[in-house]
Amino acid sequence: MKKLFIIFAILCLAAPVMAADWNFYGSARMQTFSVDVDPDIEGVDSDTDTWWSQQGNSRIGATVKFNDEIGGGFEMSDSFGKRKLYGTYNFGAGQLLLGQTYAPHAWFLSNSVWDGDGDLLGRGEFYTGRMEMIQLKFGGFKIAFIEPSTATANATADIDTTLPKIEAGYDFKSDMFFVSAFGGYNTFTDENGGPNGDDVDYDSYVVGVGGGVTFGPVYIKAGVHMGQNLGNYGAYNPSGLGDEATFVGNELKDNDGLGYLGVVGFNASDMFIIEAGYGHEQAEVDGADDKDQTDQFYANCTINITPGFFVVPEVGMVLDDPAGDGAEPETFYFGAKWQINF
Repeated sequence: MKKLFIIFAILCLAAPVMAADWNFYGSARMQTFSVDVDPDIEGVDSDTDTWWSQQGNSRIGATVKFNDEIGGGFEMSDSFGKRKLYGTYNFGAGQLLLGQTYAPHAWFLSNSVWDGDGDLLGRGEFYTGRMEMIQLKFGGFKIAFIEPSTATANATADIDTTLPKIEAGYDFKSDMFFVSAFGGYNTFTDENGGPNGDDVDYDSYVVGVGGGVTFGPVYIKAGVHMGQNLGNYGAYNPSGLGDEATFVGNELKDNDGLGYLGVVGFNASDMFIIEAGYGHEQAEVDGADDKDQTDQFYANCTINITPGFFVVPEVGMVLDDPAGDGAEPETFYFGAKWQINF
């Protein structure tokens, strides 16, 4: 009887799965790079390391269509952590999405593969990761109500949020070119977080525009974003820029952020795609004499071995220039990413 109950329970759970259309996929990715970091400190030698490991953005997932109205998807990382988990409802005039996935600002204009498919994210292109949200989509327009960010180095233990992060974006695509734009706003309060025990409001916003055009085998892509207190908004920041609102004495000073990138590529054949790009990111506290900034240059070639398997050799450099007269570290790297999609 116990075995019959277990079989019945499995069949009940499996029935909805069997009724839906499940399209599973996976991606195994390896990074094999030599990375040399010169700290630009007198008497300290540069450090060279070999990066030889599976990338953290290797994944397995599925997209699901339950019927013409209901669908969804999930994606798990190499350590089986949640990357995406969302459901969708198509109601005719548009689509409602609930769950975790990319926010409207996520464009991925660059194909720089170093640093775990870095894509110039945080070094020219704005990015906050995959977010938990309620999103409405009408054609190319999206508006998302996202889990609010409470990121700040100054925070006390008592953070209050009254609104979700609000972000909107618009995408237009044709056979020859595409254009995208987005904007977002985030706010939270640090109770008793001021120098005199008063409440401190952290308001942040970001706007950006980008696009690309194709001329035969040649493509060009570019993007720019700017905003205030991007660190408090939750911006991805791989170079550690000081991009949050900061107390100067007893006064909270806003931080102005700016980033831009440009990419040019050439589809030499079905087997080879050559690409080069540059990205710049900076952050400056109001009234400061200098700014934090970082730049990345790269060139790579995507080599398609067979459908689903490709290798991307890449060489590049990252130049970090923190505010002030201190060290300006330089990172030089070369190597390749290996990827099999299944």
